[in-house]
Amino acid sequence: STSLALMSGLQKRFDKVGFMKPVGQVCLPVWEEDIKQEIQVDKDVVVMKQHFGLDPLPYRYMSPVLIPKGYTRNYLDGNIREDIHEELIRQAYDKISRATDVVLMEGTGHAAVGSIVGASNARVASWIGAEMVLVANGGLGSTFDELDLNKNLCDQHNVPIAGVIINKVIPDKLEQTRHYIGKALDTNWGVPLLGVVPDRPFLGCPALKDLERLFGCKLLSGKDKSLRHYTVRDLNLVATSLSVFLENLRIKPTRTLYVCHVSREDIILGFLAEYQRRKCRNEPFEAALIACGRTDRFSLDPQVLDMIEQTKKAPPIMRSPYTCREAMEMIHNYTPKLNMADSDRVSTTVNHYEPYIDFDLLLERTGNTPSDNNVKSAAAM
Repeated sequence: STSLALMSGLQKRFDKVGFMKPVGQVCLPVWEEDIKQEIQVDKDVVVMKQHFGLDPLPYRYMSPVLIPKGYTRNYLDGNIREDIHEELIRQAYDKISRATDVVLMEGTGHAAVGSIVGASNARVASWIGAEMVLVANGGLGSTFDELDLNKNLCDQHNVPIAGVIINKVIPDKLEQTRHYIGKALDTNWGVPLLGVVPDRPFLGCPALKDLERLFGCKLLSGKDKSLRHYTVRDLNLVATSLSVFLENLRIKPTRTLYVCHVSREDIILGFLAEYQRRKCRNEPFEAALIACGRTDRFSLDPQVLDMIEQTKKAPPIMRSPYTCREAMEMIHNYTPKLNMADSDRVSTTVNHYEPYIDFDLLLERTGNTPSDNNVKSAAAM
């Protein structure tokens, strides 16, 4: 989220902004036009390139190192050269820095991520002389403790800290956080606070498409609503009679996410019936239903499935292979990731974060000005 806002702000100040995610983990296949070949790159690179129109930059240099499943074992077994990461990242940075005015690099997690393969965020920043912007979630004591651990590793690799951004801050505690974290940074490190971003719940609300990925399943119906978002507080377990469920459907917020067991055919059919009733009355209906249950023990009745599929423009219904308890825990603990398919959330993230970041101070700290001829880089983590 912070990287998106940084890229947006930098593009307003420089003609050509480069981007790299030196070490990636979650990969997507993309077509690399100049070499006419499909390659794998980190998913965040795809979002950045497509959303901000970074077309002149080849994907392979924006995402030079990937650590997919099994890679760490291969590295430790000696099947991957120890110096290959530095070589690939230096080469990629050289290509991108030559083509741009300034380069933004996004780390993967905290400063130590990647250490097991000799490519921690802190070490990567040291290879190319980047300055680090540390990012942490809102709080005071625990937040500063986390920041301090990251700074210690940066110090070991002689990576300077350009500043700190605190995000997901409870709105009522925005000024308190700005005052005390800013004071702690100045007193202990002599480093400025570059931004304090209030939390916006929508950005952490999963869309149905996110839940498809989480559960490893597909919507049975309502596929055109896959980008509809639901908050965790709108999650409702149905363990009541049909009559009580229908009553709840009519009094609860229309955008509610219901969870029931797949054997509750009465609930599933009642959900469809209420949708039809609202449709006939031109009333809004934004609820979704997740039918849960182990697939090796429970199955959705074929006649019910046929009714779902035959209902014209049926509401979103999903079949999860997990128990109701497991599904609800998974949703509660889930943090949805930004992806290019959910362009509304990407744009909302940029518009929300960007105004709270002091770009003038960031550029001053990193020695970058729009008129500079020398390319500088900063890593956000």
